Amino acid sequence: MAPMPGPPGAPDAQPGAGSPDARALTVAVTRLRRALRASIRTEYPWEQLPMAQVELLQVCVEHSPVRVSELAARQRLAQSTVSGLVATMVLNGLVTRAVDSEDRRAAAVSATDAGRLRLAAWTRAHERRLEHALTALPDADRAALRTALTRLAESLEEADGEGR
Repeated sequence: MAPMPGPPGAPDAQPGAGSPDARALTVAVTRLRRALRASIRTEYPWEQLPMAQVELLQVCVEHSPVRVSELAARQRLAQSTVSGLVATMVLNGLVTRAVDSEDRRAAAVSATDAGRLRLAAWTRAHERRLEHALTALPDADRAALRTALTRLAESLEEADGEGR
């Protein structure tokens, strides 16, 4: 039976359909994310903060207060998904949710002090892990990696219209 085609613009259902560079980078990014997730759990065994919550917390720390609709737009998630994540984060004391002072129909989310501290610890743990790994690379490789990843992220953001 032939595979069902996806919607227009959907990724090819066949694994490995991309260029060798794109494929290798996809594998490397996946391995890097897995290694960082494992290292945070090794360094902080109690840390169970899902990446989706980390990313929302990062936006809240940077832009508090921020409307749920803006959080959803920035993260490219459905507003109902963000509302659910925010509800969990409120229960865990990471953010507060209040009526937006400019639009009483909207909810505004702000990072709490506990949320800021938790994000800072999470960030420090990742930075330590990366710093340790980066010391094994020559200076030129570190600089090239930093430049290339920054440019790649900027290119992807521009392509998605995120130039915020």
